[in-house]
Amino acid sequence: MCGRRRLVQIDLTGVTTPQELHLLLLNSLDFPGWYGCNWDAFWDAITGLVEMPRRLRLVGWSGFAARLPDDARLMRGCLDEMSAQYPDRAAEVEYA
Repeated sequence: MCGRRRLVQIDLTGVTTPQELHLLLLNSLDFPGWYGCNWDAFWDAITGLVEMPRRLRLVGWSGFAARLPDDARLMRGCLDEMSAQYPDRAAEVEYA
């Protein structure tokens, strides 16, 4: 690895389904092709399969959270839990 990426920006403004969200996460965070596209798989990926960027900017968060509140809550919970359990490897998350 060449080191952690400084910033990954993910635009959530067009996301309307959980499937779209997980495909966007897979591509944006370089998850392996066999990523399971669910929240358990997301947790496994961010904590052990990929190196998270130093900063993660989630653009369009409020609209996304209004459209998919359960997924927004679960994603934020995973990112918050990673920061608590693995602060040296977690991304600083900006909900823009």
